[in-house]
Amino acid sequence: MTLPFLFGMNEFTTQPWSFEEDVGHYKAAGVQAIEICEAKLDPAGIHEQMTLAASSGMVISAIQPSVRTFFESRMAPKPSEPAQRVARLRKSIETLAPYAPGTVFVTNTGAPPDGNMHRVMDETVRYLRDLCPLAADLGVALSLEPLNPTSVNIESAIWTIDQAMDIIDGVGHPAMGLCLDYWNIWQQEDVCSAIYRAGDKINVLQVSDWRTPFSTTDRLIPGDGLIPLHDLLHATWEAGFRGACTVEIFSSDVPDSLYDGDLNDLITASRERLEQAWKKG
Repeated sequence: MTLPFLFGMNEFTTQPWSFEEDVGHYKAAGVQAIEICEAKLDPAGIHEQMTLAASSGMVISAIQPSVRTFFESRMAPKPSEPAQRVARLRKSIETLAPYAPGTVFVTNTGAPPDGNMHRVMDETVRYLRDLCPLAADLGVALSLEPLNPTSVNIESAIWTIDQAMDIIDGVGHPAMGLCLDYWNIWQQEDVCSAIYRAGDKINVLQVSDWRTPFSTTDRLIPGDGLIPLHDLLHATWEAGFRGACTVEIFSSDVPDSLYDGDLNDLITASRERLEQAWKKG
């Protein structure tokens, strides 16, 4: 049995490469889906770059907007006001969606001001309700990503699948789904049951592997760490997800950064180990 999902790469995984190098190397390596990071796009060359990706033969499975949280986050601290951040996200959707019909834009809450998680969760529901009709009109979807507890009060107010699903259910729109990143959620109690409960709301799948982090950006190649990938992959398949399985690795401010190695080898190793993880049981 081979991995039943499309094999995808997120551009954060190959941070040292340019957008054009990402597309060229991914295509040459047989990558089937690309998750685009808007931060790698040149504002003056978006048409050419997005056309390059759209014509590459790879599915544009998801897009990471430059501003994807409604409140400030360490990765994207500016603008500071939620209304301005919503406007930036709206512009990203309007600009990029025409090049990637059917794609998914990944979002998160951002860090709660003064620890007020209740406010952030309530307002996130409202902002997503406003954005979902736009996404649907443009033929794309939105996804909400719960982050690892290491990111709470830094990037996020939510850290479990169930918290994300409370917001998704509160939005109540068919264009709203769940971004399932194993690195973020694998330590949740009875995680496979939470994946089953999310069911067809899962619309983005991201994978990497875990060790006790040396920094906030420390992830491993799938299969090199502690995450029970076999169980999670099969739970995700059984929950009904049929999209791309996308490798999303961050590796900076660590003594053995994967960014310093051969990134083509990283792609090859990721695919081989995901295949092994799917079959291992």
